[in-house]
Amino acid sequence: MRKYVIIGAQGSGKGTQSRLLVRDLDLVHISVGDIFRWHVQHHTKLGAQVRRTMSAGELVGDDLVESIVRERLAQHDWNYGFVIDGFPRNARQAEFFLESYDIDGVIHLDLPDSEVRRRVLARRLCARCGMDYNLIAHRPEVEGRCDVCGGELVSREDDTEEALAERLRLYHEKTDPIIELFGRKEFVFTIDARSDVHTIQQEIRTRLGLPDYTRP
Repeated sequence: MRKYVIIGAQGSGKGTQSRLLVRDLDLVHISVGDIFRWHVQHHTKLGAQVRRTMSAGELVGDDLVESIVRERLAQHDWNYGFVIDGFPRNARQAEFFLESYDIDGVIHLDLPDSEVRRRVLARRLCARCGMDYNLIAHRPEVEGRCDVCGGELVSREDDTEEALAERLRLYHEKTDPIIELFGRKEFVFTIDARSDVHTIQQEIRTRLGLPDYTRP
């Protein structure tokens, strides 16, 4: 059983790299962001709370994130292991995680703040069907229109310069001590996230001693 934590700022490719890992290794991808997005899209009470928090450029509270993760891990559908992103959020949670789940490695996708801003501010979302686009790597065929349904592409309401600056500040304030803690236990593998998707995936596998990556 393999259990990994993947850490990185917004736009560093955590979701993409996690999906490539779980595709070949029978792991389960546990994404705090995906869980919250599901609640937002389905207009749950939790979703409304998350939406208000993100619109203000803030991070969802640590206690709420912890309860969501505990509930998800309790499902025990990860027979061969998991890759989790969006958690832990503070040093206390990191200690708990190390003690409870015997982590095999922490993948740190390192991306300069300037590149985070460039990638995040290029994101667009279809106002009709919710399809994600990025004007750098995934442009629509018709500018401003969704390839799937023709809906208008809009910026996410929390993707503003001001909100992003605050999220980056909070990210470094909370995450740097976590990386330091994991690093003292020799769990951290730092990967340059500026490379292309496939190069990053192969480097992750090489550093973790996993089977080589085969492009789809």
